[in-house]
Amino acid sequence: MDQYEIRAIVDAVVARYQAGAGAAPGALCVPGEILLEVSARHVHLTQAAVETLFGKGAGMQPKRPLSQPGQYLCEQRVKLVTQKGSFDNVAVLGPERGEVQCELSLSDCRALGISAPVNLSGDLTGAGDVVIVGPAGVLDAKGCAIAAKAHIHLPPYEAAARGLENDRHVGVRIKSVRPIVLEDVVIRVGDNFAPAMHIDFDEANACGYEDGTKIEIVGHCR
Repeated sequence: MDQYEIRAIVDAVVARYQAGAGAAPGALCVPGEILLEVSARHVHLTQAAVETLFGKGAGMQPKRPLSQPGQYLCEQRVKLVTQKGSFDNVAVLGPERGEVQCELSLSDCRALGISAPVNLSGDLTGAGDVVIVGPAGVLDAKGCAIAAKAHIHLPPYEAAARGLENDRHVGVRIKSVRPIVLEDVVIRVGDNFAPAMHIDFDEANACGYEDGTKIEIVGHCR
């Protein structure tokens, strides 16, 4: 039995105790609900892209932390442009990445006239092309635009407690004013992850998302 399995057992016992006594917000609940969060359109940039868009020697300027440890919203904003349309004031998320990536909803992609695959973040297979405009320069970002596939972040000890592993595909019930079930949601397990499910605004509008909406894993797809 390794440290993650031991941690999972301890956390499961604590969670059951807390559930009976009134668990604090954010307390682990196995096999209970997970917080749902919505990702608006945004970009991830390399250091070279940051300097192209914001000037030589520029760095990302954190504005506020996001729910996933180490991730943050930047003060800087960019414009996305295609032959068909554009979006102003697009969020930049840090820290820097190894590749430029634009995460859009499928509605965004149609508005921009681009064909983008529904991929997990980081998978740019078949990704669409956009031009990214910053105050100091323009970046012709080919093969960078995707519609992010719905996914759930879990730390290893909670994934183990739920009987899940990285890249497992599951069904999820969204407990909202318009409850829906999403299939083929991908589990992502990482040491620096906090429990949360991420969807885009198309999916959020479909379920009537509100702050504090929770989800429950209801089955394994594969």
